Amino acid sequence: MLPGARALRAAGLLRPPRAGPRTGAARRAHCGPGQRPEGRGAALPAGPDLRHFLRAAAMRETGPPPETGSAPGAPKVYLETYGCQMNVNDTEIAWAILQRNGYARTKELDEADVVLLVTCSVREKAEQAIWNRLQHLKALKARRQQARAPLRIGILGCMAERLKEEILHREKLVDVVAGPDAYRDLPRLLAVAESGQQAANVLLSLDETYADILPVQTSTGGTTAFVSIMRGCDNMCTYCIVPFTRGRERSRPIASILQEVRMLSDQGVKEVTLLGQNVNSYRDLSEVQFQSAAAPGLSRGFSTVYKAKQGGLRFAHLLDQVSRIDPEMRIRFTSPHPKDFPDEVLQLIQERHNICKQLHLPAQSGSTRVLEAMRRGYTREAYLDLVHHVRDSIPGVSLSSDFITGFCGETEEDHQQTMSLLREVRYNVGFLFAYSVRQKTRAYHRLQDDVPADVKRRRLEELIAAFREEAARANTALVGQDQLVLVEGPSKRSASELCGRNDGNIKVIFPDAELEDAADCGAPGRARPGDYVVVKVTSASSQTLRGVPLCRTTLSRAAACR
Repeated sequence: MLPGARALRAAGLLRPPRAGPRTGAARRAHCGPGQRPEGRGAALPAGPDLRHFLRAAAMRETGPPPETGSAPGAPKVYLETYGCQMNVNDTEIAWAILQRNGYARTKELDEADVVLLVTCSVREKAEQAIWNRLQHLKALKARRQQARAPLRIGILGCMAERLKEEILHREKLVDVVAGPDAYRDLPRLLAVAESGQQAANVLLSLDETYADILPVQTSTGGTTAFVSIMRGCDNMCTYCIVPFTRGRERSRPIASILQEVRMLSDQGVKEVTLLGQNVNSYRDLSEVQFQSAAAPGLSRGFSTVYKAKQGGLRFAHLLDQVSRIDPEMRIRFTSPHPKDFPDEVLQLIQERHNICKQLHLPAQSGSTRVLEAMRRGYTREAYLDLVHHVRDSIPGVSLSSDFITGFCGETEEDHQQTMSLLREVRYNVGFLFAYSVRQKTRAYHRLQDDVPADVKRRRLEELIAAFREEAARANTALVGQDQLVLVEGPSKRSASELCGRNDGNIKVIFPDAELEDAADCGAPGRARPGDYVVVKVTSASSQTLRGVPLCRTTLSRAAACR
């Protein structure tokens, strides 16, 4: 059962919603090693002095400094990102906050005064990568102490939320720990660390969406961008750590999302992906007149562990508004839950030429028995009915999915049912993993991780082989067809070839050649990143299409010619 807000707050895992506007200094909760944030009378480490807050206030009045950090003596921060695209977006948010507070960005580790790792906790392997990286940074920190000012190291994101105490105490290497809802507090936490003490803030929030912070895009001049529209998840699947590391679902106001997308359009970005842990359960409660709106129905045959949520502007409305901003900008979204696909969303995808005909439908398993143990809220039959309905509603749609093999109690028969589902649906893209038990989850407390590691590896290898075989067949069906490709840049393997993605999010490689422009009678020219090129597919593999470029065009013109 979904833990109530009172219980989470009592456990020190949740902040109450704020009563008024939040300022940069509004978050005061923190704790050093061994201290509980709610403890009274505990000795607090010496924090920043008055000059720190005056400097921060001045930054808010004058705006952020240039990214180059031209202010003399500005501390330099080095950021590394691990895990999902949400963490990339979190990196951009954290950097926007630090930039506003006088920090400079460096891409050279040896130049950094502060190193921040934005981390992932979804699987054990992701966390181990961070521990390994910290060992490398340990040597760097030791050398720095002998040479000049000490290096400060911070752990941000989901791993910080899950393993705060262990991170702080393990070899005393990390100076700052900040959970996904504590990035506004980074300047203060770093100021505490400057005094030689550890500082942490891992409290979850009921309302933090960073709606007022425009992320600083880490890849300047890029053709694609990601826009976070919501944070957290309420689904409480038994295997998933996300509700415990990122908290309850809350959505950004539509106005702030549209502002960010317009800004990206003005910068020349040609593809935006709307991001969220459960992106299509979006529900904006910021406008009073919509707070009594009825909840949309779930996909047929699907259920949830929570009651239907009334009120708010929903994902279909957001998708409609975003797609109207720029007819030459492609729109994608990830990661959705299969339960939240009402017909109005499918119809909108089918109708709008700039909403990509590509859906991510995470199945996780093909066995109804395993799906029930996972608390996914659907059966194998309901999932397949949804797949058929999606394909009927959006002809030619490209599908991707997630699968977990070796979940608690999974039998060989369960595994074969997953294999058959994967073959029956024939996904274009797949993300397949062996189950990794996570503390705090329902599976950790209630179920037994009883599938041996060697069996998990064998089943995963079989799933990967089956997926590649079916994906190759699905992609081979595109040979001979014309595909509209958004050029991203040169191919990594050949400077004489370009790389991009089609509407279905499949990578397409083609020669870099002089091309006519179907929308312009001018002289032929070479395609550049951000251009749309019509490519005739000549060959296909499980992951890539190859073809011959025909002409440059526009998204609107290509849609009109279909």
